[in-house]
Amino acid sequence: MSATAAISDKRLIEMFLDMLAAERGAAANTLAAYRRDLEHAGEFFRRAGSSLQTAAPAEVSRLLNELGEDGLAAATRARKLSALRQFYRFLVAEGTIEEDPCHGFAGPRKARSLPKTLSIGEVDRLIETARERCARCRGGERYRAVRLYCLLEVLYATGLRVSELVSLPRDVLRGDARVLTVKGKGGRERMVPLSGSAVKALHDFLSLGQSVDDDVSETVATRWLFPSKSAQGHLTRQRFGQDLKEVAEEAGLDPQRVSPHVMRHAFASHLLDRGADLRAVQQLLGHADISTTEIYTHVLQERLKALVEKHHPLAVKGQVRE
Repeated sequence: MSATAAISDKRLIEMFLDMLAAERGAAANTLAAYRRDLEHAGEFFRRAGSSLQTAAPAEVSRLLNELGEDGLAAATRARKLSALRQFYRFLVAEGTIEEDPCHGFAGPRKARSLPKTLSIGEVDRLIETARERCARCRGGERYRAVRLYCLLEVLYATGLRVSELVSLPRDVLRGDARVLTVKGKGGRERMVPLSGSAVKALHDFLSLGQSVDDDVSETVATRWLFPSKSAQGHLTRQRFGQDLKEVAEEAGLDPQRVSPHVMRHAFASHLLDRGADLRAVQQLLGHADISTTEIYTHVLQERLKALVEKHHPLAVKGQVRE
């Protein structure tokens, strides 16, 4: 394709998104985010009398300056620049443009926040509180209590994303009951093992049958592992999050510190703390890039640092003498 042929911004964006979906298996939410960022950039360039295809480095610089003046967070500005970089690298590779107008631009520096997590004792208390709920509830309340306990056991045993957990299909239990085959981001499949307690929790939940007050259709009940009357047909992540905060408060934990995502962080942190291989944890979490998994090593480093500062005999005012 000639580098001088004019192509509409809309067509260029579609070409790029098609590549991301076909070659990288990008998820729908990822594609939607790229589309928004590129359409925003295209609109800025059009106001300047240019386009995505003809934008020069000076126009990219003005776009980045405007993003900063608008008060956007560093993480948001970095994401928008990353989208443009990948877009223009694609256009150069396709021969649509000759030079990358983003070349040489550095993204805004942003602090890498450490994920929130829970201690092993706190997770144990949370799960035990959910288990005790099951014994004292009856009817529909018992169904929901057993479901919540099952969700917690499976979540802590596997480290699934909450969207993966609540949308597990019923047929995921076919084959070896000790292993789940999960379809994650970008349609990538991975196998995750279940603990003995998670297997038992699943068995106890399924043995209850359909909730007496959920009134879901037979089709829905047989399609999803955690069926619901929601529009999706399965338990929503919001409902699970609400139930989890309730049991956290009952367990004496700050509900603001507890969420399905925090449980996923706890799963990863506790595995690494016990000596698990980083690559194995990456595979279990379904991370495409190991750099995403490496954040948990920083969590452990910070924990060890705090431990030394608190307990080392030479520590003075929270700092160890050099």
